[in-house]
Amino acid sequence: MLTEVLLYGGLAGLAIPVGALLSRFERIRSQWVATELRHAITAFGAGALLAAIALVLVPDGIDKLSLMPLSIAFFGGGICFAFIDWYLARNGTPLGQFVAMLADFVPECLALGALFLAESAGAKLLAVLIAVQNVPEAFNAYREITTGGGKAPGTALIMFALLAPIGPLAAFIGVRFLSESPELIAMIMTFAAGGILYLMFQDIAPKVPVENSWLPPMGALAGFFVGVLGAVLVV
Repeated sequence: MLTEVLLYGGLAGLAIPVGALLSRFERIRSQWVATELRHAITAFGAGALLAAIALVLVPDGIDKLSLMPLSIAFFGGGICFAFIDWYLARNGTPLGQFVAMLADFVPECLALGALFLAESAGAKLLAVLIAVQNVPEAFNAYREITTGGGKAPGTALIMFALLAPIGPLAAFIGVRFLSESPELIAMIMTFAAGGILYLMFQDIAPKVPVENSWLPPMGALAGFFVGVLGAVLVV
């Protein structure tokens, strides 16, 4: 059991450096096509994050929490992430997509570990879906850090590689310490939902539009449908 938890948590975490690596070696000669594709991938990642909020993070909170702790966790997440965003902006460090990626990734891996005890097949599928979400999110976050955050490509890639062990670590914590605390997991997930929703409208969504282009909005639909598919298959 523990080996499987670490294995599938590792799969989810490995998608982060994979997404960053794809972004580093992405080369398209046509500037127009490159712009369309990058905005579409940003939109796909945004759609996946929105699906995580609507179909995983918030429903879990609604199912397990009463109104007061649900409200505190949700708005607490938004306020906390607003402060983080303000601090980063003040220091000239645009990391909205990077923070959103981690805010989605960590609580889902905690839930992944806890789910293994109750439903192994569903947990394995959840791990695959987390990995699918992480690739475009890491792709966008890597570009954000290297183009606007001032990080050298090699340094940023190492940074993303060091994030991969968070997956098995969070899954281990979930199965070892949180499987008997569904309310605490629900609080963490709702807190993350509030934070991600703030970042979605503050930092990520404004970067998606391209004038006279249909590809980015379709990317958002595709990203959201990945979450829909996951919710249908897990249930």
